[in-house]
Amino acid sequence: MKLPNYQAARWDEPVVMELGRPGARGQLFPAPEPELEVPEIPAAMRRKDRPELPEITEFEAQRHYLHLSQMTLGMMGVSLFGTCTMKYNSKTAEAATLRPELAEVHPYQHPDTLQGVLEIIHDFDGILQNLSGMDQFVFQAGGGADAAYTMAALARAYWADRGELGQRTEMVTSIQAHPCNPATAAAAGFTVVNLPLEENGYPSLEALKAAIGPKTALLMINNPDDMGIYNPEIKEWVRLAKEAGALCFYDHANFNGVMSKLSARELGFDACMFMLHKTFGAPKGGGGPAVGAFGCSDELAPYLPAPVVVKQGDTYRLDNDRPKSLGKIREFWGNVPQVVKAYAWARAMGAEGIAMASDISVVANNYMDKKLGEISGIEISNPDIHKRRMEMTRWSLGPLAEETGVGTADFANRMADYGIDPWWMSHEPWIVAEPFTPEAGELWSKQDIDQWIGVLAQIVQEARETPDLVKSAPHRQAIAQVDGSVFEDPDAWAMTWRAWQRKRAGDARASSGSA
Repeated sequence: MKLPNYQAARWDEPVVMELGRPGARGQLFPAPEPELEVPEIPAAMRRKDRPELPEITEFEAQRHYLHLSQMTLGMMGVSLFGTCTMKYNSKTAEAATLRPELAEVHPYQHPDTLQGVLEIIHDFDGILQNLSGMDQFVFQAGGGADAAYTMAALARAYWADRGELGQRTEMVTSIQAHPCNPATAAAAGFTVVNLPLEENGYPSLEALKAAIGPKTALLMINNPDDMGIYNPEIKEWVRLAKEAGALCFYDHANFNGVMSKLSARELGFDACMFMLHKTFGAPKGGGGPAVGAFGCSDELAPYLPAPVVVKQGDTYRLDNDRPKSLGKIREFWGNVPQVVKAYAWARAMGAEGIAMASDISVVANNYMDKKLGEISGIEISNPDIHKRRMEMTRWSLGPLAEETGVGTADFANRMADYGIDPWWMSHEPWIVAEPFTPEAGELWSKQDIDQWIGVLAQIVQEARETPDLVKSAPHRQAIAQVDGSVFEDPDAWAMTWRAWQRKRAGDARASSGSA
């Protein structure tokens, strides 16, 4: 396949704070009319200095940010970004969130003025109940880690209510579960018990039996994991954990390959979460905006973070009268625009469309795996497992790195030179050498996947023939390779323009020898 002759745009201009000239304005506002009474601003609230803003025209500002957007690779290339399920974000759903009925409301308005918004929240709760078997969903969590913390905090409230929190002190998970599960459980005060993977790609039942007992508060697990391996013993896992009295939480971040094929309730779980910015067509946004939809059984519902949207007759209200609630996980009651986008995606897809998307995702992933298996120098994780992988697969550049010295971070930088978004490597710890975790999903066409594979094969060849070219990439981007060592040096970076000015002034004083 012919690879694109890619060259990123590059504009040689300073940051916006260094643009402009005195007197330039984007808007000129008229002086207040003489008869208009303008209240005097109290002295304590008045600025002592003029705001430090660039003086530029509206056109200059527009041009500058257009140039920045052109220099950003963004998500418009092929992005087989494993564990994040890149999907097309519908322009119709985007437009819906800009309508004044949604864009101009405030979460503290009286519920009587929020009936349409609350109805959407309630209806989407119902859609997720149908997919999971859970009895109630809330959307307060700001992402997957927030949703995992919701589970950990809910478990604390649940066991405290039963007088067993002093005994139930442990959370059981696997080394290949998403790190937010052990991290949030630890933040909630639980001791984490991490089970290692075995030859079949998941911990054994024997290891689980040895780990659970009277101290176990909850089991937190994702399935399939990021290796793409589905644990066929998951029902037995849940049964054993329940037998020990523990709560069971299903991290559904990797739901894309099993949508409509299973439900958390059928497997016995007490609670689960979905990432709306991954599975349900809302934009990922480079770390936000996001929503971790958290659902649970009726038994756990009293402990949910408040408020909860409920329906009474033909009206919807926000229920804050929940004495057993764990409290707030985040402000207000959810990132509503993201929920609306996910709701629009689910309604547009329908049950048949969601099932078809899941099928396409698994087929595309296995096509990708077959093509990857034809490239020498890379190997699949758990190579002795010959079953089909599901949502994604963890691969390793270990053999190629030993041969050439070129690793997975070098590949990620070089991929940008071909207009391909750098890949996802792995959650920590790296349990395979030089990992990368691609996911085809249902968005990308066969041609997209072939192009992605072609770029990878080309870089493998470059690693053997001109390794320094790969190690020094990117070469066709707006900026060259960034020196990552400065990220650990607070004296070398600044998060605001004022901080940068202070540091620059300090450097100038130091170089002149002044105090």
